[in-house]
Amino acid sequence: MDAPAVPAPAGPPPAAPRPRKQRDPFFDNAKYFAIVLVAIGHSIAYLQNVPLAKGLYLFIYMFHMPVFIVLTGYMSRNWTFSGGKARRLITAVGVPYVLFEIAYSLYDWAGTGGRLEVSLLEPYFLTWFLLALFMWRLSTPVWQQVRWPVALSLVIALLSYTGELGSTLGLHRVLGLLPFYVLGLVLRPEHFEVLKRPVARPIGAVVLAGGLGFAYLAMDRMNIDWIFWRHTHEELGVANVTGTVMRVAMFAAAITLVAAFLAVVPRRKHWFTGLGAATLYGYLLHGFLTRAMNFTDGWDIGWLNTEPGILAAVVTAAVVVTVLCTPPVVRSMRWALEPKLTWIFTPLRRPKKK
Repeated sequence: MDAPAVPAPAGPPPAAPRPRKQRDPFFDNAKYFAIVLVAIGHSIAYLQNVPLAKGLYLFIYMFHMPVFIVLTGYMSRNWTFSGGKARRLITAVGVPYVLFEIAYSLYDWAGTGGRLEVSLLEPYFLTWFLLALFMWRLSTPVWQQVRWPVALSLVIALLSYTGELGSTLGLHRVLGLLPFYVLGLVLRPEHFEVLKRPVARPIGAVVLAGGLGFAYLAMDRMNIDWIFWRHTHEELGVANVTGTVMRVAMFAAAITLVAAFLAVVPRRKHWFTGLGAATLYGYLLHGFLTRAMNFTDGWDIGWLNTEPGILAAVVTAAVVVTVLCTPPVVRSMRWALEPKLTWIFTPLRRPKKK
């Protein structure tokens, strides 16, 4: 009689897949409300003959892009040239920049009947942010190696406004807004935990209310071009010393408002949280509607240039940009904003096991 077969010793159980890291809803919430502010700012840009719109516009533009840039820097802390991160920079930033630079140029040409001009070296309309992000990400390893990166980036930013850099690559914005990106790089989770404390919310609300009130006081006394971060001191009609002091004050004000904004952002998951992961879709797509208003003189509608009209424009902008961040829009436009393009890359080389 044959001996019973001895079962082979069981090997170690297969390793369980590493759980996917959960997204912090706080950051997605912050990005969602930031993109709503961007859309609102664009919706009232040509309605500033109404004081309500003028003060609100100045207030929003003081910190809405710095919020995005600080958060982008924070999310870029682990960015390197290795692995697939450099490839994603090309597909998720570089390719959309090229596509939307061409798309906006064609759209403007079709809408105005003017001369068609496409220049990848001179960002058009909203595309400046993609070009700036591309260059900021490339510089990330440098900022992670130097001492006092925020101070150094601030010096570079201040110097960039003392002379003309031209419109190529949008360098005034790239360098001028650089400190916000570098600040995001050096921030740590514990810094945001301070802003998540219950006591921070009422303080943030008071600071934002104060900033809004100050904007209404300053709107008729301040050159609005300061808030676009793209003009030299000479273009703004001030000496370099005065301009530098003003820029330092603007950086301080922007950081204060960014902190206040983040302090009032909801901490938990809500219906809009998932939309915060698709804010680039809302950012790039809502611009076509803004430009369409320009082509058709839609801003000249009489009732729109009233306080109720301003409120209607604000609500409409918030609704439109929210829709543009929803899953159906993301799925239909992913080919342009998040293309795979695996065919243009060589296979990734995995490190050999020793």
